[in-house]
Order: sequence, then C-alpha cells, then structure tokens
Amino acid sequence: MGDRLAVVLDIGKTVAKASLWDAEGSMIAHESRANEIIAADHYRALDTDGIDRWLGETLRGFAAMGRIGAIVPVAHGAAAAILDKDGLAAPVMDYETEIPSDVRAAYLGERDPDRETGSPIMDLGLNLGLQLFYQQGNMPDLFEVGSTIVPWAQYWAYRLSGIAVCEVSSFGAHTDLWNPVQRCPSRMAVRRGWASRFAPFRKASDRVGRISPEWMARCGLPADVEIYAGIHDSNAALHAARANPEIAVKGATILSTGTWFVAMRSLAIDNRFNIEKLPFERGCLANVDPNGRPVPTALFMGGRELDLLNAGGNHRIDASADQLALLEAAQRCLSGGMMVLPTQTQGIGPFAGHQGRWINRPSDAAQETAAMALYVALVADAALDLIGSENMLVVDGRFANASVFTRALATLRGTTEVYTSSAEHDISLGALRLIQPELRQKRKLDRVAPLDAPLLDYRSRWRQGLEGCSCG
Repeated sequence: MGDRLAVVLDIGKTVAKASLWDAEGSMIAHESRANEIIAADHYRALDTDGIDRWLGETLRGFAAMGRIGAIVPVAHGAAAAILDKDGLAAPVMDYETEIPSDVRAAYLGERDPDRETGSPIMDLGLNLGLQLFYQQGNMPDLFEVGSTIVPWAQYWAYRLSGIAVCEVSSFGAHTDLWNPVQRCPSRMAVRRGWASRFAPFRKASDRVGRISPEWMARCGLPADVEIYAGIHDSNAALHAARANPEIAVKGATILSTGTWFVAMRSLAIDNRFNIEKLPFERGCLANVDPNGRPVPTALFMGGRELDLLNAGGNHRIDASADQLALLEAAQRCLSGGMMVLPTQTQGIGPFAGHQGRWINRPSDAAQETAAMALYVALVADAALDLIGSENMLVVDGRFANASVFTRALATLRGTTEVYTSSAEHDISLGALRLIQPELRQKRKLDRVAPLDAPLLDYRSRWRQGLEGCSCG
C-alpha cells in the first residue's frame, strides 16, 4: 500500500464505525454512527440506507485528509444480503427478529447436526440459516435464478466495488451454513438451494476490485482505491491478537467484549480439537478463522445483559472515572452476598435456560454497578471453562477497561495469565493486518492483577444459586 492511507469500515450491531490509518498502523481519524432498526415486511431490518449515507459523508471527509489506497469492511455476524441485478433484492434482516414458533419448529427438522456445522441452535434469528429459511417461506422469489447471497461484511465490499463475494469467517459464525471440518457449505445449504446462490468465496485478505465510479464521484476518491473482501468482527479481533508472536505460536484465548462477549481459543500452531466435544447447548460453537480453521468458541450477550440490568440508568462498569470507587464497592458486594444470577438474555450463552434475578440487590448505585461487573466476570469464567481455556487470556474491546470485571476474571481463572489489550481498536488492527500482515501491536499487553477478595467463595455461592445447573 506504500504511503497511502487505509480505511477500516466496522459495522457492528449497535454502532457503525469508520477509521483512517497510515501505513505504520497509526489512526488518523475516526467516525461513528448509532445504528437504527427499520420495519420491513415480515421482519426487522438493518438500516442499510442510513449507513450508506453516513459512509458517503465519512469517506468524503477522509478523502480530504490524504490519498486513500484501500478500504477493508468488517461486520457482525448473523446477517446476509440477498442481491439481484439491481442491488438489494430485500432489506437485510436483523437477527433480533422474532421468528414464529411454527417456522422455528420446521427449521429444526431441516438443519444438520451441530457436530457437522459447529453451530448450535440459537435464539431469535442468530442462526443465519433460519433467517434464509424464514425469508424463503415468505418471499420464495428471492431465491430464484439470478439472486446472490453475501454475508453482511461482504455486502459492503459489494456496495463499494460492485463485485459480490463470500468469505469463510463470516459464513462460519453460527450460521448452520458451513461445515468447518470439510470446509464447504453445509448439506442443508445445498439441499435448500442456497449454496448455489452463494457468491464466489474469496479470502478475507483478497482484493475483490476497485472503488466503483459511483463512490469515486460521491466521495472524491481516486480510481485505484482497492476494496478488500473483509472479515467477521470477532475474527478480526482474533487476527489482531495473533499479531503477538507468543499467541501465534503458543496459543491463547481471546475474549472480545462489546454487545457480545466472544471467547475464542486460538490454538497453538500444531493443535487440533474435536468439534463433537463442544457443549453446543451452552453457547459453544466452532467459529472459523480467516484461514478456514475451526476455532473453539463460547459466547454470550454480556454487553446487552449489562444494558438490561442497567434499565435506563447510568451504571457503566467501564466508566474510567469510576474505577476506584467500583473496586471499593465490589468488596462490599462480596461481603454482603449481593449478586446477579443468569441470565437476562434467555436462550443465549452458558446458562441459556435460566431466568436472571438479583440476590440481595443493593440500593447503592456503585455497589449495583460493581455487582453487574462481577456478574459478567462469573459468566465469562464459566464460558471459558467450556472451551478448555488455560495458560493465557487476552481481554479486548469495550470492557477491557472495566477493572472490577478484568481483575475478578484474573482471580477466577486461577493460574491463567490474564492480560488486557487495546480497548477500542483491536478489530481495526485485525482488519489492517489483512492488508499488511507484518503489522504488530503498538503497545504491549497489560497484565491484570487479581482482585484481592474472597471471590472463590462468592463464586461457590453464585453457583449454588443456579438450581439444577451443571456449572462444571
């Protein structure tokens, strides 16, 4: 790429972000937009038009700052665009659409076994195959000859270049559409006729084409801007972590935190694992990295759970100015047995079948916030056990700066070395490494000190409150 600049477009579930980077991996500019949900026939839909308008304005601003040479899209999973010759054939479904129970029941009879796809059955529309099944039932013409299916990240590569491609890390994220061992579309995807509609597969690091004339004119971009295939966001965080040579060689677990908490065990170079041993019923799956290798993964909606517990208040476990006060409040929570039991997002995560509730809920705001931080640490601890995490844990994303959460996790994980990485930009680094594999983390990982508190007793009482749960 030489001295030219690169743009990372990161379309998350709740926020769309775009950042401008120089060739040394230093960020020059950053813009963001809160995402909206729109109403479509039969389902909730993602606001592609709103993101499109915002992106045009953002790229025009970036173009004035220097000569852009590349754009790399990143996006959340469980979303796909269905294209026809004119572009979008239908609005892109939001995975929080409530799928009718009869449709879900019919789909359960269609999907392949978890051990083949590495995908558990999930709540709402979190299995992309269920979304396609629902859309096909309501709008069968969508899947006629001439239609093309692309994942959400690759929709933006298509939108910018006019070239449709698929990419394996996006299709391997609990979709029911991919066989990670055989490295091919699932049997269901073939039976239903969807696989024949998938755009050609390209590597995440492949250049799919150059910027389209439309976007050149809209944004003042040069004609030789290269558009890359792009990558699933959790896998971008994993790819960033592997910039650390120790992780690449020895293996580690990366816990990416945001709306979703996603724990991905990056195996040592010569390691393998057996997909069939994953406890799929407890929020585990086999993710797929940009090289097509299966990755043992556990997830839960930690950020969403915190929002629900907050209930419109201003209790942020990651607020920088509050960290010392929250550490002190955590001690009082432990001594007073104040705790949250899972789960606020039923049907998702290690305790999918449980209804969340408070025990000894505090009236003090700081203690309530600290108890929330302890709660997500306990759930994360259980999730890490399920995928055999040990040796080294790296926490990145929004909640890497939440001291009660990270320090509690360091205590709970015993002999595991726990580190934090960049709180905000690891996904962008992972995307940039698709262009420049030689890029490395600009700062060292920070070792997390355990919380000096009787947290193991607290965990025992917390688990006792989970009546009928096998906590391992």
